[in-house]
Amino acid sequence: MARTASTMLDLGTAAPAFQLPDVVTRQFVSLASFDNCTALLVMFICAHCPFVKHVEQELARLGQDYQDRNLGIVAISANDVSTHPDDAPDKLAVMAKQLGFTFPLCYDETQEVAKAYTAACTPDFFLFDRDRHLIYRGQLDDSRPGNDQPVNGKDLRAAINAALAGEVIPSDQKPSIGCNIKWKVGNEPPYYG
Repeated sequence: MARTASTMLDLGTAAPAFQLPDVVTRQFVSLASFDNCTALLVMFICAHCPFVKHVEQELARLGQDYQDRNLGIVAISANDVSTHPDDAPDKLAVMAKQLGFTFPLCYDETQEVAKAYTAACTPDFFLFDRDRHLIYRGQLDDSRPGNDQPVNGKDLRAAINAALAGEVIPSDQKPSIGCNIKWKVGNEPPYYG
């Protein structure tokens, strides 16, 4: 199982705009969809990755636990479905329904949104403040497949709680680790590899 780390985009970076279809509702979701939220969590995930499968229940719990806390959440999958058909929009929709996601799961067919966020792995997490500046990027928690650490979301939850309370989030953040995003041939970003 190959391990790829987050690029650790610079804190303070403005959230790139996006407009992508939700695989369940087929409605378009954009950065502006979350204008009324105190903070916004953008997660890059997919259906097939063992690292995502390892934490998928916690991702569903995050959505449930924060749905009334003025946190916007959107998940995005950008994998090339010609090489990874398990990550096609219809399969993603099944995943979202089975897990009871309370947030949209969008498909980034062109992979341009993933590139704009410098997403490198699944899962990859980006938390933005009210002004949509990056305040956290990194791991969900210390758990990885096979390391016997609990999947509790402690790192990401601490950042979310601080953001919602208007507190400063420490800049010492650990990168997320996961499978690399499956880029289309010839579409690999410069930070890939």
